[in-house]
Amino acid sequence: MAAAPSPGAEREPGLEAEQAPPPPPATGPAPLTLTALPGELLELIACCGTLSATDVGRLACTCRRLREACQPRGKVWREQFRLRWPSLMKYYNQTESVNWLEEYKERHKAGLEARRIVASFSKRFFSEHVPCDGFSDIESLECPSHFFEDELMSILNMEGRKGLTWKYYAKKILYFLRQQNILKKLKAYLQRPADEQSFLEGAVLIDQYCNPLSDICLGTVQAQIDDIAAKVRKFLKSKHPRHPSVTSKAGEVSQVVSEVELQRQVLDAMNYVLYEQLKYKGNEVDYYNSLNSYIRQVLINRTGIPISLSVLYLTIAKQLGVRLEPVNFPSHFLLRWCQGTEGSTNIFDYTYIDAFGKGKQLNVKECEYLIGHHVTGEFYGVATAKEVLQRMVGNLLNIGKRESTDQSYQLLRDSLDLYLAMYPDNVQHLMLQARLYFHLGIWPEKVLDILQHIQALDPSQHGAVGYLVQHTLEHIERRKEESGPDVKLHSDEKHKDVCYSVGLVMKHKRYGYNCVIYGWDPACMMGHEWIRNMNVHSLPHGPHQPFYNVLVEDGSCRYAAQENLEHNAEPGEIPHPDIGRYFMEFAGTHYEANAELEIRYPEDLELTRATVQKIHSENKE
Repeated sequence: MAAAPSPGAEREPGLEAEQAPPPPPATGPAPLTLTALPGELLELIACCGTLSATDVGRLACTCRRLREACQPRGKVWREQFRLRWPSLMKYYNQTESVNWLEEYKERHKAGLEARRIVASFSKRFFSEHVPCDGFSDIESLECPSHFFEDELMSILNMEGRKGLTWKYYAKKILYFLRQQNILKKLKAYLQRPADEQSFLEGAVLIDQYCNPLSDICLGTVQAQIDDIAAKVRKFLKSKHPRHPSVTSKAGEVSQVVSEVELQRQVLDAMNYVLYEQLKYKGNEVDYYNSLNSYIRQVLINRTGIPISLSVLYLTIAKQLGVRLEPVNFPSHFLLRWCQGTEGSTNIFDYTYIDAFGKGKQLNVKECEYLIGHHVTGEFYGVATAKEVLQRMVGNLLNIGKRESTDQSYQLLRDSLDLYLAMYPDNVQHLMLQARLYFHLGIWPEKVLDILQHIQALDPSQHGAVGYLVQHTLEHIERRKEESGPDVKLHSDEKHKDVCYSVGLVMKHKRYGYNCVIYGWDPACMMGHEWIRNMNVHSLPHGPHQPFYNVLVEDGSCRYAAQENLEHNAEPGEIPHPDIGRYFMEFAGTHYEANAELEIRYPEDLELTRATVQKIHSENKE
């Protein structure tokens, strides 16, 4: 018999290969397949972080075992949700059964809807402030509000220099949503019985409303105060080991201490820890800074004004079993500590505490010396939670009126909202709100509603109301007559003297401020009174030269003559709140106009790019 060919050798033509014998039967264990693994291990593999939601969906379609491993309520879809939107996990209880696949779909749907709405805002509201009814489609959303808000936050957290227009409108929408939610909470708070209205909770609600984009919650603030109270207990224990207030655990409210001497020991310990150890103090240097009124900032900066420090002080005292009461004292908010019969109406039965003055204890005469004049007994009475909030909001109102750099008057608008939520029929503040919106040229329909409400409350206001109604109706008519955007071309002969273009970062020769151009006119378009007040005729070229609308780094908007502007040798970002209204991106040397601004200045983008390129080339040479 011919020898079998060696492995790899060619067979001779016509030579049939001998049939190989069948392999011997396997004697070892059968190979382990993926589906044979325990369910826990399959879940662990699917949760490794490398699979996308699409991958998990496809995996679940392959067989029954993998479908069970990727069940909607299981760990795999929970992990997919957690990895994609980690900030949302705080809304779920660890023990509850959740259909994570449905939550994933719902959150994804909310994200698409949020981006659709944000993208529509620039086109709808570029020429005016977002009107009152501009948020109507947001109020009627079917998806959970926290899903919608989470997508808005993801837009705000996009890479810093890009998506500026998206961020601008996402911020406005988020601001509106959160403020509406906080107003609902405030109104519910005001409906509670007086003994259920926490002074601290009221202060937090004010902070949240005025700073809706900040992460402020009652629980976090309370935890910080609990920590201070724990420090006081520790110090108190070192001085008075058997004091009844030292036995409570962190976060617990001590039983009310009835003996005056024991209460005094608590207050002495508080004064030492707060003012000596933690260095809290009244902000005498920058008294009218709005941060002094926000409880979270008081805890961060360890400084405040009398009312904010008093809220902190009485909250800590309550934790330690000492009951203090707020006193709406004129010019300087105080606390009172009862030394006689509880509930006494005799003002001399109380010691008064100045939280702004390091917890100093005062008698009636010293209180009057503090403000420099005599006051009647009614001013020493206890203030309700609503009255405390009214005074806090009143302080913010006064600060809002004083702020001259904030041309949007946001603080004044926010504090008016809060005041009118508490006192909706206050004619004085309703009129202030109507005048403010009229001055800003925003929400004319809402102005008319406010004026109608004022007229119904107080017919004697018909003169002021009639004037504002007339001019508001004229504003509405002018807006209706506007026929689309005014397009300006550099190539137009009448614009031949315009040297600069939209998006260029400039410097003012006289005042030194940095700014970016967002519009221009071939000559000054302001009225004679403005031209006279601004002394434009003293300029060499007077009003007969191009003028530019600029966003300034201090947050203001100005109208600058061409001869006063020059290219910025070191162009940087301009931190202006309206930058995203006009520009989509900061490109390192200039701003790129968004679609709406480019419609109005279609030739400027290329001119701006050419200008910065020319400057860059000249600098290299």
